[in-house]
Amino acid sequence: MQSDSMQAVVITTPGGSEVLELREVRRPEPGPGEVRVRVAASALNRADILQRMGRYPVPEGYPKDIPGMEFAGTVDAVGEGVDEVREGDAVMGITGGGAYAEATVVPASTCVAVPRGMSLLDAGAIPEVFFTAFDAVILQEGLAAGETLLVHAVGSGVGTAALQLGRAWGATVIGTSRTAGKLERAAALGLEHAVLADEGWPERVGEITGGRGADVILDLVGGPYLAGNQKVLALRGRHIVVGVTGGSIAQVDLRALMGRRGSIRGTVLRARPLAEKVALTRAFVEDVLPHFEAGRMAPVVDRVFPAAEAAAAHAYMETNANFGKILLEW
Repeated sequence: MQSDSMQAVVITTPGGSEVLELREVRRPEPGPGEVRVRVAASALNRADILQRMGRYPVPEGYPKDIPGMEFAGTVDAVGEGVDEVREGDAVMGITGGGAYAEATVVPASTCVAVPRGMSLLDAGAIPEVFFTAFDAVILQEGLAAGETLLVHAVGSGVGTAALQLGRAWGATVIGTSRTAGKLERAAALGLEHAVLADEGWPERVGEITGGRGADVILDLVGGPYLAGNQKVLALRGRHIVVGVTGGSIAQVDLRALMGRRGSIRGTVLRARPLAEKVALTRAFVEDVLPHFEAGRMAPVVDRVFPAAEAAAAHAYMETNANFGKILLEW
């Protein structure tokens, strides 16, 4: 008989990585339309760090003291009215929180089958970053074959996902990073144009595109890059902001934006209504999942930590040394 308790990584109080502790908590039970997943891997995201620091409100209905926005594992309990997922299925997905735990409860409609032949550990590196990049670059900004995609922080989890998506959709991909080593690793993933993110990066993007600029800009840095992004935005270009690790405040040259007939958009995924997450999940299954199963895309894993070392994993992420995803293994 399964215990009614489990282990989870708990934020004991807002603060640094040292406030994370592995503790015994109550094992959740699935309600109607939900499943419980025995977690094999949960991945780190920048939002987890902000939540740990008390700077990221948790969506209603999710534990405020257990972080974790994505998971991969095996369904071990099924709620009433669920017919699309069965006990024993290997699944992955996104959630509003609570994935840093031995088990998590999620709507069955947001579960995605783990690609055939892929380990649960590797699958844990897929959901949040590929969902985010796919939603931003393909669904919202409509990247098309023959266009140019500029990805800032290309060595990040979302960056490596966007790079692979851009190539799969037939775009030319330019990637920036402040670290030459990350650009080299991105080149091994198929990055065509690597640009060191020093003060001269806008000029180099201009040279690469012959002065035309980028059709779609995926921005994971924010304020410090805004002026440069305005310089390299192509006619009818689309600039979407997914992260603001460098800061959220900057000035917009509206006249330049008007002249290019361009757009700038911001987006988040975590706080969206369930119906929107379900729609995104279905689109991902139809348009992206086949690329994993055919071997055209792959999760990028930097390091794996035991769940008991979540504090060390957070401290490592805060060094910005990782290329791709950092995972917790349960």
